[in-house]
Amino acid sequence: MNYLNFDKTVLSNLEKSLTKEMIHTNRSGAYNSTTIVDCNTRKYHGQLVIPIPEIDGGNYVLLSSLDETIIQHTAEFNLGVHQYEGQKISPNGHKYIREFSCEVISKTTYRVGGVIISKERMMVSYEPRIITKYTLLEAHSPTIIRFKPFLAFRSVHQLSHANGLANQGYEPVKNGIRCKLYEGYPHLYMQFNKQPEYHHNPYWYKGLEYEKEQERGYDYIEDLLVPGYFEMSIKKGESIYFTAGISEASTRTLKTIWDRELAERIPRTDMFNCLNNAAQQFYRKSAEGEGLLAGYPWFGVQARAQFISLPGATLCIGHPARFERIMHTSMRETDKLFKGQKSDFIEELDAPDALLWCIWALQQYGQFEGREKMLAKYGNFILDILKFISEQKHPNLYLHNNGLLFVNGREHPMTWMNAVEDGAPITPRTGYVVEINALWYNALCLGKEIADEKGLKTLASTFEKQVATTADSFIQTFWNGLYLYDYVHGTERNQEVRPNMIFAVSLPFSPLDKYQQKSVLDMCTRELLTTKGLRSLSPESGNYRPNYVGGMKERNRNYHNGPVWPWTTGAYAEAYLKIHKMSGISFIDRLMIGMEAEMKKLCIGTLSELFDGNPPYKGHGAMSYAPTVAEILRTLTLLKNIENK
Repeated sequence: MNYLNFDKTVLSNLEKSLTKEMIHTNRSGAYNSTTIVDCNTRKYHGQLVIPIPEIDGGNYVLLSSLDETIIQHTAEFNLGVHQYEGQKISPNGHKYIREFSCEVISKTTYRVGGVIISKERMMVSYEPRIITKYTLLEAHSPTIIRFKPFLAFRSVHQLSHANGLANQGYEPVKNGIRCKLYEGYPHLYMQFNKQPEYHHNPYWYKGLEYEKEQERGYDYIEDLLVPGYFEMSIKKGESIYFTAGISEASTRTLKTIWDRELAERIPRTDMFNCLNNAAQQFYRKSAEGEGLLAGYPWFGVQARAQFISLPGATLCIGHPARFERIMHTSMRETDKLFKGQKSDFIEELDAPDALLWCIWALQQYGQFEGREKMLAKYGNFILDILKFISEQKHPNLYLHNNGLLFVNGREHPMTWMNAVEDGAPITPRTGYVVEINALWYNALCLGKEIADEKGLKTLASTFEKQVATTADSFIQTFWNGLYLYDYVHGTERNQEVRPNMIFAVSLPFSPLDKYQQKSVLDMCTRELLTTKGLRSLSPESGNYRPNYVGGMKERNRNYHNGPVWPWTTGAYAEAYLKIHKMSGISFIDRLMIGMEAEMKKLCIGTLSELFDGNPPYKGHGAMSYAPTVAEILRTLTLLKNIENK
């Protein structure tokens, strides 16, 4: 049986199947996403969702869904599934699904009477195009297949409504049509590998309902335009290829493209391979450069998330060249920051901790590719970052005489705990922030080593003094005898137990002694650890809000005040293995079992952004989140490396 396989008992039960999503991307920002029964439950779902630079670079749903109907002896069996206002399901195509699997690519098998037909789909790499393959596996009489496209032509953040402005016309192209509902959009080409009959009959389907948006407190009712439908006969053993894209396809090459793309896919046979696939989905290559998306379906390339994700999403899966290309783009954009300019490609590059996470990512590169290679490629860049910060040129970091970095997070969020309400931070972490200063100490230690190895004696001496000063101040400021304060501002010492202190243990260089490291680790284990990772706040706190539910305001209040953020698992595992060494392997192995269970729960084959802080630890947020995927991959790699020693 496939690792990711669902039978009809799950598929026919919409209460279960509508919670399970899937996503395929083209590694350039375009994607295909829906539930495993092909019923869209988010406004972000769609058969073809692409970034459109000509509008604003954001993602746009062009083809929302594609309904298939099997026709035999004039009897019609619609395989589509839609939810309409009032939770009404029509048609009920899920009743015909016998199996869904996603070992290599997603494959749905339907049975209608004596007809058995399979549907497989994939995105074409680096091209905004989806190809869907239909194969008639069994049929005892002549069979016709009908295709009905539902068009949206709108931003993923908006909804479509019936209107008189939509261009309901079309133009014929080879084996299909092209259409464009509104000016400013590209044409959508819908084509087959053989000539279909096209029947033009524009009609607005009204009142489609997106349950996930209703749960999140957003508008959730949409109207979609169906321009008409395609029909063609299909013989037993025959495969029909359908493609949708923004340029005309050479229809005779669809099978060749399919076979080429399929050969490059990695089978999802275990947790590591699932996450390997998921990690590569975040890759974004464009004319502007290369980067990692923070997640799907709504994130862009964000500096902090990219640098945290980079080692796991490239080095741990054997793609050092991809790391180097992304870092090349990052260095170019960082040079703009050095000059006081804003990056148009990487969001929030000026966040206080972004460049410090960049240095950490480069340390990881050195561990995988060799220290000498890291120094040759990135040594000067690391020194430039440290100089930029030390000379007080960073717009959001202030180096004080005690060697610690100060941030002002009262008016605007300055850390990864960045939820806001009415424009103000919900968690106003300000002053000396624990993970920022742990990252700073780590970076200074690396800077000293680089200066020593380059023979820069004066600079090495300066770093040596900074390291000593920062280490002393870190202990005096954050250590309370049992664990670390989350942030310190004047006389305010925030005593909330949060996962941010774990980085002071996990980073390659720590200002803490062994006793302090173990004490911090024990506190995180006792009050924060769950089977999905570390809670964002201890249940002992009066501010503990474990469930990520309700409207946007309620969810924002809860966002960092109790839910589990599994991306911190990488740091926790590294800290645990640092303290307990070989004896810690079985404990971290058991932690990974809890994460592996998620492979089949929400967005199959990948991991979501966060989980509720209390059992049953339900997943929420972005359906596939780069830091989560990457740090679990890095944890699995840490375990493998230790076991192989």
